[in-house]
Parts: sequence; structure tokens; C-alpha cells
Amino acid sequence: MTSDPAPMSVDVISDVMCPWCFIGKRRLERAAEMAEGEFDLSVTWRPFQLDATIPAGGVDRREYLDAKFGGADQAQEAYARIGAAGASEGIDFNFEAIDVSPNTLDAHRVIRWAGGVDEATQGAVVEQLFRRFFLHGEDIGQTDVLARAAGEAGMDDVLVRDLLATERDVEEVGAEAAHAAQIGVTGVPCFIFARRIAVSGAHEPETLIMAMREAAKEARAV
Repeated sequence: MTSDPAPMSVDVISDVMCPWCFIGKRRLERAAEMAEGEFDLSVTWRPFQLDATIPAGGVDRREYLDAKFGGADQAQEAYARIGAAGASEGIDFNFEAIDVSPNTLDAHRVIRWAGGVDEATQGAVVEQLFRRFFLHGEDIGQTDVLARAAGEAGMDDVLVRDLLATERDVEEVGAEAAHAAQIGVTGVPCFIFARRIAVSGAHEPETLIMAMREAAKEARAV
């Protein structure tokens, strides 16, 4: 007699301007497929801002990367490695199309609202934002882009646009991002399984499955 798959909550602390988080999403999806029959994943996306000092309108992408990596050559080298990792997961990063490094606070607000709809909608919004930024170079700090992404994911784009014009959930998103730092998250993606085992980094699916099994083991021991 085959038992039902065990429920497994996954909190993904992530930023949609982080290419490794996009790669991590693909690896988590592969882990879910590989663990089908063993675990039934319930995924919640949590906010993290790689750089909350970026102004609301964003900054020039090339100047930002030069400052971050210490020059254009170093930035190109770093992104070549990321591009290769992305290609292995079927992601065709188009870094040259990105003109603006955005402040992602509003993107995280939309992701939060999507989570209030259901898990599938939240996942679809996250996917939309990753694709729009990294594949098409769209400025995901802009209201129009965020509203269109929400609409494509099945949300009410007019309502999202209206909410973005307010301060709705600004403090809540900021507090949640701050909490991630307080519990020791310094880099993303960070996957927390069953609120027990944390794995930081875009690890291969096998590593994520091992963490799921360890989290399930700890839960059974309580």
C-alpha cells in the first residue's frame, strides 16, 4: 500500500532582482518533481531586498554593476558564470537588455498580495517578474510593469495599480525583510523547509531534497 506524500512547507526568501533566485526557483521546481510521491510542497515566497538603498525610480544598471563589482570587466565575468548556470536550468538570461536596477519594494508588495489570493497565483507573479526583468529587461520597479505582471498571473491589474499608489503593506514588507536579516539570512535564495531546516543558495535539487528529508525527520521526532 502506497502512502500519500508528506506535506512540506517551503518558505523561499528571495529578491526578484537576484539572478540566483531565478535559478533557485527552477531548481526547487525540479526538486518538487523529483520528490513527487514523497513530498507535497507548499511554497510561500518571502521578501528580501538585496539593496534597499536603491531609490524608488531605480538606478542606471551599468553604473550600478560597475560600482558593485569594481568595474565592467569584473561584472561581466560574474554574470558570465551566472549565465552559464542559468542556461543549465533553461534560463536564457538577457542581461544586456536591462537598463535599470530597480528598488524591489513594490514588487514584493505585489508578491505579498498575490499570496493572499493563493499559492499558484503567487508563484505565477514571481515567475512573471523574473521573466520580465531577466529575459526582457523590463523595469520591475515601475507600476505599469508590476500591474501587467499581476494581470498576466490572474490578479486584478486595476486593483494592483490602485494599491501601488498607496502605502499599503509597505511597513509589513519592510518588517518581513528585516526579520529575515534578524534570523541570519545574509544571502538569497534561502529555502526554509518545514520551518526547521534552512538551505542558503541556489543548490541542486538533490541537496534540497536532502534538506526536506532532514526537516521531515526532525518534525517526526517532536
